[in-house]
Amino acid sequence: MDTTAMEPVQAYLTATGDRLRADGCEVRIEDWDGTPVLIGYRGDFRMRWMATKLHLFTIAAPTMRVTADVLEAFSTSAMDYVLARKGQLRGFQNGVAVLPALVGLEVEPAAAAWAQEKQRLKFAALARPVAVDARTGVAAAFRGSPTLGFIYAAHLRGKLDAYFPVA
Repeated sequence: MDTTAMEPVQAYLTATGDRLRADGCEVRIEDWDGTPVLIGYRGDFRMRWMATKLHLFTIAAPTMRVTADVLEAFSTSAMDYVLARKGQLRGFQNGVAVLPALVGLEVEPAAAAWAQEKQRLKFAALARPVAVDARTGVAAAFRGSPTLGFIYAAHLRGKLDAYFPVA
């Protein structure tokens, strides 16, 4: 990859790491098959969530171009990662969520549409994929209130807005 061309992507990822830290997340960089991936984690407990704790992971990676297929595959990998770390806790009084984000120089319209369509669900686990155009700062993601997982909707919308602000 041309490092000069990727400067907007790296700048966006650095700023995202700063936003995660400012919100109290544990932040680290991991190597995923040669790609540095930004991982943020926080756990929140709320009585209004029926006395549950939500383990929220934000996983962001660089790419040249965000396509729907690549975003879907990355989201699946991110969900698998989260379930391997906190999935044994999910169910009664524990949930896990992930914001899998691909940050690129270009976002295909189909990728943005796929991200905005809905959140992806597994038992007591959900993902809200994010497709970010680093040049414009536009971050496409589902920011609605679904039927399943509705008790976390406002919280997740707030975290999406904080970590991936609408440009």
